[in-house]
Amino acid sequence: MVLPLPPCLIVSTRNNTLQQILFVNNVSRRYYQIMPVDTKEAHHLIERLGNLVRADARAVCNDYDMRPVQLEALEFLTQCNRYSDTPQAVAEFLGLTKGTVSQTLKVLERKGLLRKRCDARDKRLVHLTPTAKGLKLVKRAVPAESLTLGFESLPGPDSQITVESLRALLRSLQKANKLKTFAACHTCRFNEKREGGYFCGLTQEPLTEHDVALLCREHQYPAPLTTK
Repeated sequence: MVLPLPPCLIVSTRNNTLQQILFVNNVSRRYYQIMPVDTKEAHHLIERLGNLVRADARAVCNDYDMRPVQLEALEFLTQCNRYSDTPQAVAEFLGLTKGTVSQTLKVLERKGLLRKRCDARDKRLVHLTPTAKGLKLVKRAVPAESLTLGFESLPGPDSQITVESLRALLRSLQKANKLKTFAACHTCRFNEKREGGYFCGLTQEPLTEHDVALLCREHQYPAPLTTK
C-alpha cells in the first residue's frame, strides 16, 4: 500500500523520479507504523469528502428529477460486466434491499435511462443496460466537478498516492468485513491470460480486453503469496 508522506518528509515532488518517490514512501511507511491510527478522524474525513461529492451528484439529479441512489445504480451499470448487470448485483453493490432496488430500476427504465432484456439461456434472468441518455447523464455526473478540481490542485505524485491509499483502504475494509469486492476482472484470481486473449476460470468463458476492465460480482483477489 502506498501511504502519504509524514510531515517531516513533505518536499517538492515535481521533479522526483519514480525511484525517489518509492524511497520516500518506504520511509513514510516506517514512520506511520509507530503512530496509532485515528479511525474517528478518518471516518469524519471520508464522510466529509462523501458529502462534497454527493452535493455535486444531487445538483445533477435535480436537473433530471431523480434521486442520488438512482444515479448510483445507473453508474454501477456503466462499470460492470455481463455477469453483474442484474438487479441482484445492483442490490449487492449498493447494499440495498431487492425491493428498494426494484423500485429504483423501474424509475430509471421509465425515464429512458436504462433498458431490460432477458438472458438468452435463462429467461428468468434479467440484464440491465444503460441507454445513450443514461450514459450521457453518468458522464456529466462522474467524476464530480469538486473532486476533479481538488485533484487538479494536488501535485501529480500526491494525486496518485492518494488514489492508491484509497484503493488499499477499500480493499482492507472489504476483506475485514467479508464483503464482495466488485473489483476489475483483470485483478481477479479467476482471470487467466491466454494466447489471443483472456479466460474466466470460474465461468469457463473467454473474455475480451473490454471485459477485463469491468467490475464483477464474482471477483476474488488472488491469495497472497506465502514464503516458507
